[in-house]
Amino acid sequence: MRRGARPFARISDNRYGADTERTTRSAGRIPGRVLRGGSSMKIPFPLLVFCCVLLGAALLSGCGSSRRFASHEGKNENAAPPAKKPGPRFAHQEREEETREDDHKPAPGEIEKITGGSRDFKHEKNPAIKPLDQSKMMREISRYMGVPYVYGGMSESGLDCSGYTSLVFERAIGVKLPRSAAEQSKTGHDVALSDLKFGDLIFFNTTGESASHVGIYLGDDLFAHASVSLGVTISSLESSYFKTRYESARRIVE
Repeated sequence: MRRGARPFARISDNRYGADTERTTRSAGRIPGRVLRGGSSMKIPFPLLVFCCVLLGAALLSGCGSSRRFASHEGKNENAAPPAKKPGPRFAHQEREEETREDDHKPAPGEIEKITGGSRDFKHEKNPAIKPLDQSKMMREISRYMGVPYVYGGMSESGLDCSGYTSLVFERAIGVKLPRSAAEQSKTGHDVALSDLKFGDLIFFNTTGESASHVGIYLGDDLFAHASVSLGVTISSLESSYFKTRYESARRIVE
């Protein structure tokens, strides 16, 4: 050992099973870790705290501005979609088209004869419907004339097309029909246009969906139905509106 050199103090650290060499400088100095070449590094404690605070702030601001987190903020992915309100499809457009294209309406006097019972449909009579039952059906058909069209309605205060046919058949002859026009189009038996008889149900595509409108055939190309523009009325199959939208017919009473 050279003269004047400070001796190394060897301290045994049994916790790690290794010896650590430390040097002590002059009195009053903070001991530092020995680096290669014998130099030591000192990091002030306030600077270390400041760096930690800056790093934490950067990480937090990065999460807050992330699109991945922002896109889900305040959003409940398990929430059910809003319920759709029930109502007629394209009712406004359907009403406008019917008003514009219904170019073959029965004369008012003709409708009065039918509803008054002085007009008899003998040529296209359904033999399965007894004369008394046909009279009852005509009474119910006439009873609701002028009742306004109401989607989902099934009373004298308002009716839709399938509600009207359901009331007439049930109250006149005790036959219960399904509630919707689409379901009614599957009852009974299919009938050709050329073979229509009194009491047959006739179906139209007025909204872009099959069997979206239904009426009761009377005879002589006339039928009773709940019109979206006129309410319960009598129309003609010769009308451009109904002729181009006619789909099928079903015989309920056989």
